Amino acid sequence: MARISGVDIPKQKRGVIALTYIFGIGRSRAQSILAEAKVDESKKVSDWTDSEIAAIREAVSSFKIEGELRSEVQLNIKRLMDIGCYRGIRHRSGLPLRGQRTKNNSRTRKGKRKTVANKKKATK
Repeated sequence: MARISGVDIPKQKRGVIALTYIFGIGRSRAQSILAEAKVDESKKVSDWTDSEIAAIREAVSSFKIEGELRSEVQLNIKRLMDIGCYRGIRHRSGLPLRGQRTKNNSRTRKGKRKTVANKKKATK
């Protein structure tokens, strides 16, 4: 199992797919990394040589990935919350922030349903 920037990459997968296991690397970036390292995209990770792995590591190091990228994203969210903008308020209250409706859906953001009972009517 190859280890690139602290992530174990699966051996049985093709290079392009295997690189997407690293946070911050998608398909297109994986293709550009393999092109820069001069490694065939369809080649499986188990077939990579040590020199190819070193070239891929070198190419990956030029991008902001994993812990550095995660911390930057968290800082961006914290900044939005601190300045009190609309998106920051939605982050703070755990609601969807890209204009989705919340009457029926958005259970992922809102969590499990909290049933509110009706007020009982006074008997005469």
